[in-house]
Amino acid sequence: MDLKVIGCHGGETPRHRTSAFVIDDRLAVDAGSLTSGMELRAQCALEACLISHAHLDHIRDLATIADNRAQNGCRPLLVAGTKQTIAILKKHFFNNLLWPDFTRIPSAEKPTISYVVLKPEVPTVIAGYTVRSILVSHTIECGAFVIEGKGGSIAYSGDTGPTERLWEVLNDLPPIKAMLMEVSFPNAEHALARASGHHTPETLAADLKKYKYSKELPTLLYHIKPVFEAKVERECARIKGANLTVLRLGDQFLL
Repeated sequence: MDLKVIGCHGGETPRHRTSAFVIDDRLAVDAGSLTSGMELRAQCALEACLISHAHLDHIRDLATIADNRAQNGCRPLLVAGTKQTIAILKKHFFNNLLWPDFTRIPSAEKPTISYVVLKPEVPTVIAGYTVRSILVSHTIECGAFVIEGKGGSIAYSGDTGPTERLWEVLNDLPPIKAMLMEVSFPNAEHALARASGHHTPETLAADLKKYKYSKELPTLLYHIKPVFEAKVERECARIKGANLTVLRLGDQFLL
């Protein structure tokens, strides 16, 4: 798998973009910065987008990529997420109030986007990949993803604090090639992290130990809040027994 980092931060500034990743130029994972971080041709090449949950920093650029693709006559973009996530997109986002309903533009027969509901832990083929959504611990329903291609699997945590089921599922599967793992706040902000459903380096270290291959696992860290970037990176650098890399905009990995 070829993994491109389009956005990897827990907030936005001129130097930070919110969560969006692309696999093999075909499958996007979250949509926080799909248009602000991708050229038009690359936007049109996407076949599907997995949405972990309906918070704005993970869905925002669905609006603008739908607009761009409609004007370019692209085939429908599959937007896949849990039942609650899709319901929120329909009611509160693509609702003809906040933004047009692109499931009916240019027509119901030829829509710009098409929804796919992922049942938790049920393998589903999306854009040629087998995808499992696994519910994690956040303030609204949020799904981590295990994404399996021809050469193996990777996992994506979604937004989460300490969680259990994700690690149970991963421990029952063949070893994954990499884990995209969120960490948002420094240890001193543990109360804020707990209230908002996010990790600190301390809780991250404890959670990674729940995975039996954690010492060897390439763990790619994203969602650090720009205000706390330096402090979180210093604290993550002190974590023992883990193979951690802090993601940067434009990073690319062959997994």
